[in-house]
Amino acid sequence: VIKCKAAVAWEAGKPLSLEEVEVAPPKAHEVRIKIVATAVCHTDAYTLSGADPEGSFPVILGHEGAGIVESVGEGVTKVKPGDTVIPLYIPQCGECKFCKNPKTNLCQKIRITQGKGLMPDGTSRFTCKGKQIYHFMGTSTFSEYTVVADISVAKIDAAAPLDKVCLLGCGISTGYGAAVNTAKVEAGSTCAVFGLGGVGLAVIMGCKIAGASRIIGIDLNKDKYAKAQAFGATECISPEDFKKPIQDVLVEMTDGGVDYSFECIGNVGVMRSALEACHKGWGVSVIIGVAAAGQEISTRPFQLVTGRTWKGTAFGGWKSVDSVPKLVTDYMAKKIKVDEFVTQTLPFNKINEAFELMHTGK
Repeated sequence: VIKCKAAVAWEAGKPLSLEEVEVAPPKAHEVRIKIVATAVCHTDAYTLSGADPEGSFPVILGHEGAGIVESVGEGVTKVKPGDTVIPLYIPQCGECKFCKNPKTNLCQKIRITQGKGLMPDGTSRFTCKGKQIYHFMGTSTFSEYTVVADISVAKIDAAAPLDKVCLLGCGISTGYGAAVNTAKVEAGSTCAVFGLGGVGLAVIMGCKIAGASRIIGIDLNKDKYAKAQAFGATECISPEDFKKPIQDVLVEMTDGGVDYSFECIGNVGVMRSALEACHKGWGVSVIIGVAAAGQEISTRPFQLVTGRTWKGTAFGGWKSVDSVPKLVTDYMAKKIKVDEFVTQTLPFNKINEAFELMHTGK
């Protein structure tokens, strides 16, 4: 058993608490990882807020991390102690019907136990003050050591800087993949990106790499425009600057609507705007943001009957074990940006400050 520091969420709506936790050794087909770097994501904040129907407490959150394999359980063959890895919240077992289907990346092998905050055998590897602590998204990267299933880990280039590539564990991969895998943006197309946080910037990067000729960023926070334009946005607008709905503004700006739109916020009203900003006949709108439990999307059926497509994506459609090492290689070869997404680097004990910076859009 390893004793180490972890940021524990004892209950919903309260700040994280830095505690000494015990991390049990890995069982069969499990891997224990020393986490070197982790990022914070809105999904962590969403669960911490209490809005997540699958949220269980007390829990160790975090799902954008990178580290070094410390030890492996029986039967683990893909990684060994000392390997550099990224934990994966969407695993890839290679055996289930989802893994065998090229149309999806949603491996279901450990979905039920992962959703309950437990390892595949139905138990936890974390304890604190004598209490069992739940796992989160099969990763729990807000701990100096974590245990994950062997199908939830990608071995990456040992030379990669972990404080950067941890972002490929969720946000960057998600936005970039939404553009290149889910939407399959073509050269010369016009795109609209709603929400210019990390995921939105990654979508812009994907649209630019795909050769889009016009990329319109939409956000209420104008402080985000300069960065969006550095990533490839050709212009940025705020819905507050117009009297009419933003979808009408976009349809006018683009002679009938955009070819592709992306919702990177998790707001059902914005999801409708993103769909309705699409061009009749061929427009495609991709939902990336996670809305709160119980919320529903709506539009007039006529929008779809007249040839628009509404899609969703998870982790950008990447088959995780196969794709994450390649994304790291692309970053090392300067084909995709990662460093530019990092705004602040804080010590682990300032994790609550990191959440505050995220909530203020900084």
